[in-house]
Amino acid sequence: MSLAQVHHISAAPGDAEAAGRFTAVGPGVSAALLAELEPLVRYALPDGASHRPADAELRSLPQAFTYAVLSDGSRVVGRTAPARGDGTAPVRFHTHAVHLPPGVPLPGSRLPVEAWRSPHWVSATPVGGGALSDPLGLLPPGPAPVREGLDDFAVSRGPWLAAVLADLRRASEEEAPAGGPVVLVEKQNADVARWLGLAAVTLPRESVERLTFTTYTRRPGSSALRVVGAPPEDAAAAREAGLRVHVCAERPPVDGTADAWARTAARVWRSRAPELFEEARGLPGDPFAAGPLAVIALCAGVALGPEERAAAAGWAAERPYALDAKRTGQLVEALTSPGIDDRTGSEFDAVGRLFGALDGRCPASVTAPLAAMLVTEAVRGGNGSLELPRRDAFVGPEGEAIAGVLAPEILTELESGAGGGRPVARTVQLLRVARLLGVNGTEVLPEVVERLARTILTEADGSEGTPAFAPALLELLDEQFDVRTALLGALDRIAPEDPGAVARFLERVALPFTGTQALPHLRMCAEVPGAMTTLGRDRTAVWHRVLRAAGLSPFAEPLVLRTAVGLVWEDRAPTLAEARLLLEAATSDAHRAAGTWARLVDAALGAPAETAETTDTADGTALAHDLLRAFPQEIGGRERAALQLLELCRDLRTGAPEPGWTEQVRTLRDRAAPLEPAIQERAFTALVERLLAPDRPGAELYAFVRSDDADLIAAYDRAARAEPTRARLRTHPAYAADCFTNWTAHPHAGTAWTTTAAALLDEVLRPAVRGMTAEAVAEVEETVGRTGSSGRANAFRDWNRSRALGRLGRRIAGRVRRG
Repeated sequence: MSLAQVHHISAAPGDAEAAGRFTAVGPGVSAALLAELEPLVRYALPDGASHRPADAELRSLPQAFTYAVLSDGSRVVGRTAPARGDGTAPVRFHTHAVHLPPGVPLPGSRLPVEAWRSPHWVSATPVGGGALSDPLGLLPPGPAPVREGLDDFAVSRGPWLAAVLADLRRASEEEAPAGGPVVLVEKQNADVARWLGLAAVTLPRESVERLTFTTYTRRPGSSALRVVGAPPEDAAAAREAGLRVHVCAERPPVDGTADAWARTAARVWRSRAPELFEEARGLPGDPFAAGPLAVIALCAGVALGPEERAAAAGWAAERPYALDAKRTGQLVEALTSPGIDDRTGSEFDAVGRLFGALDGRCPASVTAPLAAMLVTEAVRGGNGSLELPRRDAFVGPEGEAIAGVLAPEILTELESGAGGGRPVARTVQLLRVARLLGVNGTEVLPEVVERLARTILTEADGSEGTPAFAPALLELLDEQFDVRTALLGALDRIAPEDPGAVARFLERVALPFTGTQALPHLRMCAEVPGAMTTLGRDRTAVWHRVLRAAGLSPFAEPLVLRTAVGLVWEDRAPTLAEARLLLEAATSDAHRAAGTWARLVDAALGAPAETAETTDTADGTALAHDLLRAFPQEIGGRERAALQLLELCRDLRTGAPEPGWTEQVRTLRDRAAPLEPAIQERAFTALVERLLAPDRPGAELYAFVRSDDADLIAAYDRAARAEPTRARLRTHPAYAADCFTNWTAHPHAGTAWTTTAAALLDEVLRPAVRGMTAEAVAEVEETVGRTGSSGRANAFRDWNRSRALGRLGRRIAGRVRRG
């Protein structure tokens, strides 16, 4: 069919009054479409161009080649070029355009950019209705001239290729991206057309047809097209307008693009192999995924970067059926090339997936290089996330060759003393590769596994949730029975040292220890979470259940006692009742061998001060007595003195302690420093209560007074002011007489005692005596005289009378003041 053509003449430069006009319009082009077309063909001279150019200048002015889609779905392909005008307008700008109705393709199914160099564009409107040229229908057959020289142009624009192709791809999407057109800044607008030629070869046809463009405009920010060419002087304004600007006439860009497809396409162009784009479009998958194009490029010998190689391997791993045997072999050869030295972890992971997909589908001779590459990286690169090949991948000479190279390196690293700091994943990987290659590591296995067990607990305690190494570790234990047996045994031996860490690890990683190994400590560690969930805060019941899980008696294996205690109480001390149960549950020899006697000592020393309901067996003193006799050689130093102090408290209250109570308390207190406050309070209280008792020996009180120990005397003061002492003073005249005698008998003692005694006489004893009957007061006086002397009785009378006279004198003085 014949396509309608349109001719337009723009206004002369600098002629503000003149306007452009359509000089010829073919059939079917409405006035509305002409109104849309007119802004697209306006022309503005570049900076510095003369309004009256010479012929050479006129020929050098840029031409605008445009492809646009109009509102009714029709399309326009046209060229605007400078032309010589008349005398009043030395230069005009003539547009020759072809209108394509909706749904009508270009003749020969050509792409719009292929008409750029058509020889049938004219620079003047045909006169007298002469035959019109056909710039689209008369294109030469075969590859259009626009493709000539694209390889050289692509190589010359190598630094910009990836970024420009990425933006052109985005600009060709079905929905035009927001943000305005992509701006290509070139000194020659013909180079903008070459960029569009690159896009026409690189992109799928449907994308290219959506890529509207013009090769030259001075107003890129107001253009509705998707790609525009602009001269260098307009680059800054385009950037300020927020457009994506590529200045290909300046220094190359420093940063690359994150688009792996665009980077791959750029490498293909730099390798002068544009025919690969059509081959890649024949493969399944997203046309703009990097994988298909990277596969074709690698098979053709194009060098790619690590991310592009990873994309190729990943794509082929997902579609192993999409490649024939020849291309599969070429891809494997390219991926395993010894000349590559920039492989990354993600590339190795993708190659591992590819090996898994090809293993069993292809001959071993094809997959062996992949397997060798993977195990070499596992040993030398330390990539612990690799999916290793199966063991039979190395049967035959390929396996012997790689084993001969890697076996010494594996054994050297496993034997190295630095293994204590080697991550779990690394050790697991080395052990798995050693088995894969048939490396004999029997001699080094015990030491390696012992270090591995300790590192496992350290790393697990420093992570949240399931440790990252867990899947690989479980695979190792499933693959290698000897490693599983040795590792479980090592963890069982370590468990008594830190059962809490082992229990936390087993709660997150379910180790397979359901076989015939005894493993009593591991079984206890695995039992404790369920026991605590079921039994709650009843730690005694939890302890019994955990101990039963061991399957061994603490009499036969004392260390199960340590593990059970560590699991239930961990960093806490047992209560006194729990400590009593633990002490009675096993012999002192078992506690001594397990080291749990220290927990019992902590329980006795950490018990709170006694209350009114505290019994002799629950206040810690009885436990201290038993511990000192059960572990005489183990308990020493500060702890021994503190327990002896508790034992002395027991004797002060219930027995007959050795003479010299005060000195014993003070000596033991000093030996036990820093002494727990509760123990000091308990010891001081027991001592002063015994000194306040009616039947205490006088020598003990004398030694106490002469010690002038401020802390002890303060405790005595508190006990004397307590209600039990006050009640006895009010109801027992003999006791009141005894206290008067004691509190007045040492006038030359230290300051602490004399001050305290004077205060007790005035503030404790005097109120008690004042509340007595006359007969009781007389009994106090008589007792003081009988037990002391007549002078002491007179002193009591004077003391008692001085208080009464003092009250009478104050009353008289008050009456005088009121009168």
